[in-house]
Amino acid sequence: MKKINEKTVFDGQWLSVREAVYQNPKGEEFTWECVHRKRSTVGVVIVARLMPSKRFILIKQHRPAVDGYILAVPAGLGFDDPQHALVELKQETGYVGKIVDVSPPIKTGASLINDTARVVCIEVDEHLPANQNPVQELEAAEDIEVILVKKEEARDFLLEQANKGVYVSANLWYIFGINSYLL
Repeated sequence: MKKINEKTVFDGQWLSVREAVYQNPKGEEFTWECVHRKRSTVGVVIVARLMPSKRFILIKQHRPAVDGYILAVPAGLGFDDPQHALVELKQETGYVGKIVDVSPPIKTGASLINDTARVVCIEVDEHLPANQNPVQELEAAEDIEVILVKKEEARDFLLEQANKGVYVSANLWYIFGINSYLL
């Protein structure tokens, strides 16, 4: 594929929409619309687990793009440092933990947007005093509920919530929904 031309058709505070013209190997041209983030670099997607109970920390957050609530894992934009995952986890859930694994940069929605993220796995010692009564540090535009779920109960929980009209993020379904298929 060869890009022939690209122009911005919308330019907002956080996002721009670009229209790109490509030529395929047969010489045929086609147009593709893409969303680009303007101010962020690499985001973090956080898979956090309480230890020793092994419960996962999920969030239920209102998202204007879907005009509803969605179950997801904590996440944040704008930082190319996996350590930022600890800050995001604290802000969104109140929990503190330690990083145990980090993915390479991955593309999160390449069919539509230029997002890049790292999956950061965090262990949270539930016996630490700081994790006994965690307090969120939410921004004014955030409406986030923290949910703790065991791996073996997660798929049923996601299906139950979806039946109640709560959206389920693809990330959660990839982690918990198809788990029995993958094993």
